[in-house]
Amino acid sequence: MTDPTTLSAVDQVAALRAGDLDAAGLFAAYRERAAADDTNSFTWLADGPDDAAAAVPDGARARSVDGPEPTFDVPADDALSVRGLPVAVKDLFCVTGVPTASCSELLRGYRPPHTATAVARLQAGGATVLGKTNQDEFAMGSSNENSAFGAVLNPWDRTRVPGGSSGGSAAAVAAGLAPVALGTDTGGSVRQPAALCGVVGLKPTYGSVSRFGMIAFASSLDQAGVLARDVRDAALVLAHLTGAADPRDSTSIGWQGDALGLPSADRLDGLRIGVPTDLLGEGIDPGVRASFDAALRTAEELGASIVEITLPHARHALAAYYVIAPAEASSNLARFDGVRYGNRAAADDLVSLYTRTRHDGFGPEVRRRIMLGTFALSAGYYDAYYGRAQQVRTKVVEDFATAHEQVDLIATPTSPTVAWGLGERTDDPWAMYRADVMTLPQSLAGVPAISIPCGLDDGLPVGLQLSGPAFGEPRILDAAHALERAIGFDGTPPRSGRTGEGGAGGADATSGGGAA
Repeated sequence: MTDPTTLSAVDQVAALRAGDLDAAGLFAAYRERAAADDTNSFTWLADGPDDAAAAVPDGARARSVDGPEPTFDVPADDALSVRGLPVAVKDLFCVTGVPTASCSELLRGYRPPHTATAVARLQAGGATVLGKTNQDEFAMGSSNENSAFGAVLNPWDRTRVPGGSSGGSAAAVAAGLAPVALGTDTGGSVRQPAALCGVVGLKPTYGSVSRFGMIAFASSLDQAGVLARDVRDAALVLAHLTGAADPRDSTSIGWQGDALGLPSADRLDGLRIGVPTDLLGEGIDPGVRASFDAALRTAEELGASIVEITLPHARHALAAYYVIAPAEASSNLARFDGVRYGNRAAADDLVSLYTRTRHDGFGPEVRRRIMLGTFALSAGYYDAYYGRAQQVRTKVVEDFATAHEQVDLIATPTSPTVAWGLGERTDDPWAMYRADVMTLPQSLAGVPAISIPCGLDDGLPVGLQLSGPAFGEPRILDAAHALERAIGFDGTPPRSGRTGEGGAGGADATSGGGAA
């Protein structure tokens, strides 16, 4: 049989159902590839499909949640089965007994007593956790260079970043180390690395997927998402992530859209696609703009109409986001004080314990955002910064609502540039933050969006982003599937990246990269 790791996830589960493929063999094939890879995509790998990694402390599981663990409905359609499918999981999703550090020194070695709902839903359907993927620490970053376990290398060119913060998940899928992966998207952390690594990245409607068991960065923005080789694979995973509201997550509202299935559209007849001219000004690389324009022409050939629109306040989304998100991070990360869990610094008094633990445990980018957020929330500045940023956010929400009265979907490049060099922007936070300028407005608005590969610029992938109104995922997935088929992008990176040989700096995934 053909190497099973070359099949799409949809084809893999079909072969598993038919008995043409063995689940244990599929898992072993991916684990072998992941253990030998040099992109540093994984921080921990399971030994086998049933590996529980370690026992949790006595009584810890019972104390972790109120009441019994919930049960989850599994899609009844056999075409949506994930039984036997290995799934890579970003390191901020808690999995019972499995090292979960959010790639921070502060939580290195932490083994949670509970499993995130997003992961538990996939497990209920029969999927298995292949391993935990590298990320920017506490999901704060756009390049996956802010990790206690080292930078992730882009499979297309190991001298370049994979994007972030879900860079490990994107790189793992791009390099063929996992069929699908879970990531999280706060301001573009699924879509932007998907674009830079040449894979599909889907951010669902905010609140449609439970955040329970996700180590929080910014609670009003964080959303679990999917990284996959193609649109149908992303839709397959999404069908399992969504469902009834989760009472353990106060922001969970459950799925309220049309039934989810595998997209099959091959035409875009009658679809109105809006192009926001006010987001397509300076700062977009010429090669990225050329690939984007070519994708729009393809959409027209498939029957869509392209409509120029405006999102008047979207240009302020970057500034508003970098007030709101750090403010929420300042509050969320206050729990990491060395007292209840995580690593603890030696100290003679309580204040020194807090100070040394947080200084030694948090990396520079996390400390920067905590300080920025604490300042924005401080007395005398709250209204001027946080309050004003929330007003801008309301305007962004209104812009999208108005736009969707005119068009069905909105299209932009996912990232204004292709992947940049490792270390190229680490001393320039503003240049790093601007990498998410196209993805932040949708995050502030809470609407769903997808990134699909649409071409190459100097041999590196370019992403096309499509967004729609809340719970518009079925239409987005149909349109993305049709475009994906027409564009015909080859998502296979050069065998060893453009450096000609494996890059340096990758952690030993077999030993968990020090996470265990």
